[in-house]
Amino acid sequence: MDSLQLKPVRRAAGTVRLPGSKSISNRVLLLAALARGETEVSGLLDADDTRVMREALAQLGVRFEGSLVKGVGGAFPAKKAELFLGNAGTAFRPLTAALAFSGGEYRLSGVARMHERPIGDLVEALRAIGARIDYAGREGFPPLAVHPGSIKADQVKVRGNVSSQFLTALLMALPLAGKASRIEVQGELISRPYVEITLNVMRRFGVAVTRDGWRAFQVPADSYRSPGKIFVEGDASSASYFLAAGALGGGPVRVEGVGRDSIQGDVRFTEVLERMGAVVSLGADWIEVSSKAKKLRAIDMDVNHIPDAAMTAAVMALFADGPSRLRNIASWRVKETDRLAAMATELRKLGATVEEGGDFLSITPHEIRSGVAIDTYDDHRMAMSFSLVALAGVPVTINDPACVAKTFPDYFGLFQSIATDQ
Repeated sequence: MDSLQLKPVRRAAGTVRLPGSKSISNRVLLLAALARGETEVSGLLDADDTRVMREALAQLGVRFEGSLVKGVGGAFPAKKAELFLGNAGTAFRPLTAALAFSGGEYRLSGVARMHERPIGDLVEALRAIGARIDYAGREGFPPLAVHPGSIKADQVKVRGNVSSQFLTALLMALPLAGKASRIEVQGELISRPYVEITLNVMRRFGVAVTRDGWRAFQVPADSYRSPGKIFVEGDASSASYFLAAGALGGGPVRVEGVGRDSIQGDVRFTEVLERMGAVVSLGADWIEVSSKAKKLRAIDMDVNHIPDAAMTAAVMALFADGPSRLRNIASWRVKETDRLAAMATELRKLGATVEEGGDFLSITPHEIRSGVAIDTYDDHRMAMSFSLVALAGVPVTINDPACVAKTFPDYFGLFQSIATDQ
């Protein structure tokens, strides 16, 4: 296995231009593909997760010319395809729903970890309205076989407490039904800001969903229409590592491409930074962070609304003046790895005392150990979060650093561009 040793960092300062948001990129690609007309997409993320989405859409009959997506104006024209979607939940879940409405024979598979990530709630919601979907392996998990079905989508029900991607998938697919639909969410809906992204992108493509709180969503009998041009803003989850570096390494560190006007929930990671004692400034499309504190303040926070950026907060807890507690993060269990278990294991390697619960982590910091090798579990966010350990002034080794290619291939180069040992 390859590894990367990060040298001790004494200070972090500078400016970083962020890559495009993964969450927005894959939503835009899918809706541009389903829309009438051609869409010019700028700012699109170029990484593993978006590549598998583009490749899948091309197999399904969508044509690309550079940054131009030529929409098919409804269901996919290709009626038979075998799609490999890596570990991209933002591709696998929405495509499953869209293909259920496309009247063809499709097989969807991914890497081994994707076959461990639950999809049963989405499949059952689709089956209940007439979709024909079989599990090609273990019940409740990919791979899947999708067959032509007879769908009546007036009333749809889906559980909301495992992944918001199931609701997102249904919302984006239902306009293919050609008539108004209502989705009812059963149980508590987690990660609501990601659903807000979905609704925002759907509006850009001409479908304005109304909602009754977070319990029910009314999808109108409209079809997708190209907005002509659309810009993908920078990735707010990826911004968290650089903003944290500004808090840990003095700063100022500025990220460009995401700011006060962002539609992404992870921009609220700034609230974590402020609670921990950092100084935060926001512009329309930039955020800047600095700190003069020798130690950050410990926090006790519900971070369900920022599940990806909350991983960054877990590593920052190593630098706090007491025990920190991150709550309502059960969704970490079904991500690229079991992030609760993985994070607890790696934090303990660094000397912290960690209590791992069903939906929380309690982290009590001690002196950060030097020269620790961090296992990353083929999870890009594990690799990026733990790079921050170098800001303790100790070397740290990141195993399998190439896993960041999932969303941020240039991450380590940009991280080192703001880091100094002075």
